[in-house]
Formats: sequence, structure tokens, C-alpha cells
Amino acid sequence: MRFPFLIIEKFMDKFIVHKGLVAPLDRENVDTDAIIPKQFLKSIARTGFGDNLFDEWRYLDVGQPGQDNSQRPINPDFVLNQPRYKGASVLIARDNFGCGSSREHAPWALQQYGFRAVIAPSFADIFFNNCYKNGVLPIVLSATQVDKLFHMTAAFNGFEVTIDLPEQVVRAGDETFQFDISTFRKYCLVNGFDDIGLTLRHAEEIKAFETKHLTLYPWLNKTA
Repeated sequence: MRFPFLIIEKFMDKFIVHKGLVAPLDRENVDTDAIIPKQFLKSIARTGFGDNLFDEWRYLDVGQPGQDNSQRPINPDFVLNQPRYKGASVLIARDNFGCGSSREHAPWALQQYGFRAVIAPSFADIFFNNCYKNGVLPIVLSATQVDKLFHMTAAFNGFEVTIDLPEQVVRAGDETFQFDISTFRKYCLVNGFDDIGLTLRHAEEIKAFETKHLTLYPWLNKTA
């Protein structure tokens, strides 16, 4: 049976230069179950997870898939529920962010909530890699640099940073912090390529191969 090559639109938003409001999550070892609790993993649709980001911290009850969050009691002490951080698109955190299980739903939830980048002194490896695959930029800065960002965020209401990915810098007030990223990962984010997008760069070659392959082995074209 022939399985035709399908063109599937699958690209991430490009990340070139981003200026955004900063939200501080002053906790170490934030695991993926805190980022998106296990009961929300039933869906693999890759949509709708932003509403339940940090669900157990944002709300005072236990959330369930499909629940109307507008009717739930909000935890006023949680940082993302504070008006000054409404619309934040850059999250700063402490060591070992994204530890725990390898669920890809964690970067889905962060991205769908509106975060384009997470800045921390260190990340769990699998979470770190999953962020790149889903258009979230994980930036590693030193603990001292992250401390400065926490202080700036607390001191100035509406504090924003500018992340310049081509230049690999975070600009915060008068401070500029350099960060490392591999050439390949930068290329993917700047161009908005996920794994499927990378493959689709070669769509014409793949279609040409399929055509030639079916000419050489025509029986593969049978549908029954």
C-alpha cells in the first residue's frame, strides 16, 4: 500500500528579538508536574494547556480537564495572579527548572500561556531540549545575573527585558547579559523550524524520491 507524502504546515513562531514583561518565580526545583499537573496530560492535541499552567499554584481547588477556570477560586498570593505581572512573556526562575518527568506538555503550557522565554541558572536536560522543539527559549545565566533580574523585577513595576537571539544577549535596564546557544538551535528558533519544519525544507526532494521509488516499484502504488 502506498503512503503518499503529505505537506503538513508545522512551524513555530520565529524568535528573533523579543521585548517582554518579566514575571519572577522565586523557586528552585520547579518540576514539570507543577508546570502542568498530571491530570491534564490526557490530551495530546497540543492546544489548551496554557489555562492550566501552574494550576495547583494558581488556584485554590483541584483543577480538572475541561473545567471552566473563570469559576475557580484564585490564589491571590501566586505571582502570576498579581496584576503587575499580567501579560508577562519572560519568566525568571531558580536552579533546576523543569525537573521531574519528561512531559512535553510543560513547554506547551508555558508557550500557550504566553511565555516566549525562561531564564534560570540551570534547567533539567529533557525539559531544556523540549523547550527548543516548541519555540520556548531557555536561557541559562549565572545565579548572580539571575539575582539581579529578580531585584530589578521587584524594584520596577512593569519591568521588561529585551532578548536579542541573533546577538545572544538579554538587555535589562543598563545591564547586558550574554548567553550561550548552539548554532543549530539558534537557526531553528530564528527561522521558526520545529522538527517537521526542518524536514519540510526538503519537501521537493522527498516528493521526487517518492515518484522515482514508485516508478521502480510500481506495486507499492496498489491501494488494495
